[in-house]
Amino acid sequence: MSHRSLSRTFLLIAVLLMPAIAHAQASIAGIVNDASGAVLPGVTVEATSPVLIESVRTVVTDGNGRYRIESLRPGSYVVTFTLTGFTATRREGIDVVGTATTTVNAELRVGAVNETITVSGAAPTVDTKSIRQERVINRELLDALPFGRTPQTAALLTPGASAVSTFGAIEIGGTNIIMTGGGLTSVHGSRGGDSRVAIDGLSTSGAEGEGAFANLLTNIGLAQEVTVNYAAGTAEQGLGGVQTNVIPREGGNEFKVSFFASGTKASLQGSNYTQDLKDRGLRTPKASRRPTT
Repeated sequence: MSHRSLSRTFLLIAVLLMPAIAHAQASIAGIVNDASGAVLPGVTVEATSPVLIESVRTVVTDGNGRYRIESLRPGSYVVTFTLTGFTATRREGIDVVGTATTTVNAELRVGAVNETITVSGAAPTVDTKSIRQERVINRELLDALPFGRTPQTAALLTPGASAVSTFGAIEIGGTNIIMTGGGLTSVHGSRGGDSRVAIDGLSTSGAEGEGAFANLLTNIGLAQEVTVNYAAGTAEQGLGGVQTNVIPREGGNEFKVSFFASGTKASLQGSNYTQDLKDRGLRTPKASRRPTT
């Protein structure tokens, strides 16, 4: 393949992936009105958060008074609405998670430029603008819960989820799919071969099998959160399986080191093997023989 043909191929792949990447992050959207209920175009809307490298993201409402701030990192935001001749309105405590669209509407009243109305309180957590059904596993859960430290095992924290390894072994506690190819994830009977893993919306699928196995083993320690979309049916989704998206951490000038290890032995394994079960012919359950890391 010539250099020009190779360049065109990479360009085509990038264009095809753009919709998925554009929708891999959350957004804040809404409408701005005045006290009479009329829409206000030209309002400056600023979303501020320490999770943004640029600290603030700014848009302007359109002719219908609507705005949308896209590609937002997970975290807590403050949204400010300003327009000359109106009192500025400030909304605090806006929590952004997963790929959901958080609705934040505002009402501006005529007043002095130096006046600001601050509204504190959580924004609605129900996403009425998307058909996605997803489970968001935040950093706190990733640090606290014992699992196999891969996106596939993190997806197992979703109710009804299961996974198998490349060789068909059932995943239990991260013992069977800690490998470069990961595993096949299923929720409520969905096809494991249709599952996909992405980083910031960019697929990590390899050419092995049906494309469900990843090309790399993602470092879950670098994730701010993991979103597990199990509803299927979105325009960006070509398959009906579980879609797991790893959202990396961003920003900060501090150097940090983390360490994780796991292990077990037979003395840590519980048993409900009773004499009654033994008399009924149940064989002795296997015990843990060696530690796993």
